[in-house]
Amino acid sequence: MRLTTRLAALGPGLMVAATGVGAGDLATAAFSGNKFGLTILWAVLFGAGLKFVLNEGIARWQLATGETLLEGVFSRFGPVTRWVFLAYLVFWSFFVGSALIGACGVAGTALFPFGGKVFWGLLHSAIGVALVSAGGYRLFEKIMAAGIGLMFFTVTLTAFLTRPDWAAVARGLFVPSIPTGGLAWTVALIGGVGGTVTVLCYGYWIREKKRVGPADLPMCRLDLAAGYTMTALFGIAMVVIGSTTPIEGKGAGLLAALADRLGETLGRPGRTVFLLGAWAAIASSLLGVWQSVPYLFCDALHQGTVVETNSRTYRGYLYALATVPALGLFMSFEVAQKLYAIVGAAFMPMLAASLLLLNGREDWVGPKLKNGLFSNAALIGVLGFFFFAAWMKFGGGG
Repeated sequence: MRLTTRLAALGPGLMVAATGVGAGDLATAAFSGNKFGLTILWAVLFGAGLKFVLNEGIARWQLATGETLLEGVFSRFGPVTRWVFLAYLVFWSFFVGSALIGACGVAGTALFPFGGKVFWGLLHSAIGVALVSAGGYRLFEKIMAAGIGLMFFTVTLTAFLTRPDWAAVARGLFVPSIPTGGLAWTVALIGGVGGTVTVLCYGYWIREKKRVGPADLPMCRLDLAAGYTMTALFGIAMVVIGSTTPIEGKGAGLLAALADRLGETLGRPGRTVFLLGAWAAIASSLLGVWQSVPYLFCDALHQGTVVETNSRTYRGYLYALATVPALGLFMSFEVAQKLYAIVGAAFMPMLAASLLLLNGREDWVGPKLKNGLFSNAALIGVLGFFFFAAWMKFGGGG
């Protein structure tokens, strides 16, 4: 019983993994692996570790103060931060919503070759709205757990079946390098793996689990470690698959090529199982974003008010998120995925700087939950990496 209870308590961390992987990891990691091979694998580990540090800091702030991170930023850094965040969130929502609806359309078309990408994308979006509106947190948690289990098993199995060069895999994981012309894809991979803006949603999910004080921090660290371990393994598997599979740059072609490779080994049932796993990854990511991002909009718009999922503001943003980004269905699948990942990656240094300042004040979080040497070093490392990437892109490296 105790083991069952602990596994159930991992729900928020697993939801972070299920929301953060899917459209971003499936496409960005596969395209990155296809373009640059296994040398870029280290970026997956770096990205997963980065997100653990950031999300642990978010949890630590909330458990110490009772405030979400957004409430802390807005109250201590001034009202202008609220309007800047709202503008960024709307901009980000369009790209992430477009990428997710398009990816669901691609997965649906690969599974059922009729109706087309637009039909399947809009259908998935509508079903996501229905589940979020009617199901409540418990149903959402159960669906997300099932989705991550299915996608993790099928994608990692496929990576093993491609029989990669394991020595090259080890070098790619532990010898960091940025291949020529690969800076943008490296940053996109680091930024996309494990989610971007959605890492903020962890705070609302742990409230649903009634974690409200410092005594709950070890449980948060445990479920985040479990979630980001799965995230890293999933991302590594997708880069490996992409490095061994020809990709034509179209989403449906990508999914079909990966499924055909598995089908060569396991037959037609194996192909179908992989497509179901890919679909589970993408659909669970869409559901996670549809459920969580309206929290952020409500928290920013109605500062200091407890977010209610049946409020007009929450429902209004949910409906807008599920419809307006559908305009992006007519954009190139690869371009949409890259824009989604890069726009999300831009959020990371802002979050790191906020956590350095907020959790660095003993009078705000207390001596026990204040940033330690490791946390400060990790957050400074995050800032340093993104400043280096910006300098390489726009100043020194071209």
